Amino acid sequence: MDKQFRFAVGVRAIRSATVLTETARRMEGAGFDVLQVPDHLGAPAPFPALVAAAAATSTIRLGTYVLNACFYKPALLARDIADTDLLSGGRLEVGLGAGYVRAEFEAAELPFPPAARRIEYLEHVTTYLATHQPGVPILIAGNGDRLLTVAARHADIIGLTGARAEGAADPLAERIDFVRAAAGDRFDALELNLAITAVPTDGSGIPDLSLTRRFAPTLSDEELLATPAVLSGSTQDMADTLREYRRRYGVSYFAVQQDHAESFAKVIAELR
Repeated sequence: MDKQFRFAVGVRAIRSATVLTETARRMEGAGFDVLQVPDHLGAPAPFPALVAAAAATSTIRLGTYVLNACFYKPALLARDIADTDLLSGGRLEVGLGAGYVRAEFEAAELPFPPAARRIEYLEHVTTYLATHQPGVPILIAGNGDRLLTVAARHADIIGLTGARAEGAADPLAERIDFVRAAAGDRFDALELNLAITAVPTDGSGIPDLSLTRRFAPTLSDEELLATPAVLSGSTQDMADTLREYRRRYGVSYFAVQQDHAESFAKVIAELR
């Protein structure tokens, strides 16, 4: 049986407490299931922002997409998670990643280990949280084999970034098949999430590809438009695409950025 659709919206900037709380209420009213904040230097501090959003809302869940696990000691992170979950009435979901921006590590005066070491540390943090905060769902997002193996073994939600897999005719199917093999008996209980990076915001049906291009700078516009992370066409077209993603791949949880929220809310209404 298909899992229920869920939809998240990412908030990347805070201008004031009033704007944040109004945004959170508006996203809740628009049908989004989760409000997410990132974890980058220069972006909002995740936990204070989520607590403020929780105080202004009643049903929308609160999440991180995603915490840089290498920025945190597990016990201290577990403390922040416990209190944020408490203050949100049990609405917290924790998204984790291995970190990838060297400049942010340097600005934080932290070493920047090789990718394999960062992923090992991500697994360490994840297993600690699963033991000490077992009631809080964990999402791990990424694309590479090592990271998706950790996600498949330990996470509740797999965040698929929509990046291409070299040589795969259907990159999304290839990555999901990889997760299925790594997860074994856990797979059917996992929720699959896809980050949508481009959505039409006017009547043209043509999305702005600038964000998508940041993650795949060598691809042509035609190739970017063909990636699963890009939605095109009318509201009905986009809704049909997401129905097909759920039917074909089992992906039922989709995340967009705040800039796309108004347009995407119409897609949510079509799917509900």
